[in-house]
Amino acid sequence: MHVTVDAYGGSPEALGDKSVVSAFLDSYPQRIGMTRIAPPHITAYEADNPEDSGVSGFILIAESHVSIHTFPRRRFAWVDIFSCKGFETEPALDFIRDTFQMKHLEVRTLERGFEFPQSVAASAVMAIEERSDVSSALAGSGRPD
Repeated sequence: MHVTVDAYGGSPEALGDKSVVSAFLDSYPQRIGMTRIAPPHITAYEADNPEDSGVSGFILIAESHVSIHTFPRRRFAWVDIFSCKGFETEPALDFIRDTFQMKHLEVRTLERGFEFPQSVAASAVMAIEERSDVSSALAGSGRPD
């Protein structure tokens, strides 16, 4: 599941504050039922055009990652939540809205990994088939395994 959020009308102070963005990323995985595997990485960016300046960050989770790019002078942020595990989007969106005092969110959800096996048994079958395909290809090429 990949959820993208275009968030509008937020607090310039919150969007421009590295500590707010860091705290958001640090607590977000637990709030959406995910597992944080590293601390957040945060960078403030000063662009030639001040409208393009802001704070960007991401956090790695066992299920994938969460990233954010803020534009305080535009009162705007992009947030991506990518996870191999499903989650409830409304609480995830509420936390974005509340943390940055957003007035409006545009949300898109992209389902991913349709062919990825959903069980260990199915994964084992897929791995055996792939190894067989590789062995057959190597045998046909005259190269040793």
